[in-house]
Amino acid sequence: NMAWDEPTLVALLKQGHEGAFEELMQRYRQKVYLIAYGITLDPEESRDIVQEVFLKAFQNISRFEGRARLATWLHRITVNQSLNWQRRWKRRLRWHHRPIASEEDGESIELGTDEYQAEVLHQRREIDQAYQKALKQLPDDARTIYVLKEIEGLSYAEIARILNIKKGTVSSRLFYARQRLQKALKSYRESI
Repeated sequence: NMAWDEPTLVALLKQGHEGAFEELMQRYRQKVYLIAYGITLDPEESRDIVQEVFLKAFQNISRFEGRARLATWLHRITVNQSLNWQRRWKRRLRWHHRPIASEEDGESIELGTDEYQAEVLHQRREIDQAYQKALKQLPDDARTIYVLKEIEGLSYAEIARILNIKKGTVSSRLFYARQRLQKALKSYRESI
């Protein structure tokens, strides 16, 4: 029920109201997925992380005090789950790069009515891959901040709260992330 305001939703969640959990997932599933994907760059793992995040929220809602917004609380859980996943898999050396679109998905043929169109798509995909690669090479903390700011559109204050760091740290890491990404994309364009 979209008419539930946040305090009502939280109260119902604490009572174990089933509809309230469905509502929570409806409202935040997409955002949680985007954060997880921004950190892991793995669509399948991100879907698993979404499940874990809501499970954790379900288990811990009684401890939620309402000092932060529900969204901020869920973001924090998502970031933690995603970084944990990453540390785990890095140790298992499964840290691989997956482009957004696979080469075999026939996209260029379907959309490309002529050679030019296929070429444009190919270039766009290559830029996409260069960007993803650059994103993946950022340190975890810098990439997390970049994702929360650029993809989620959160404010410096919100990011600072989620990650429990100073606003100045958010700002300097974001600057570093942007610089690194720009540099990577610039060198990619020059190599074409």
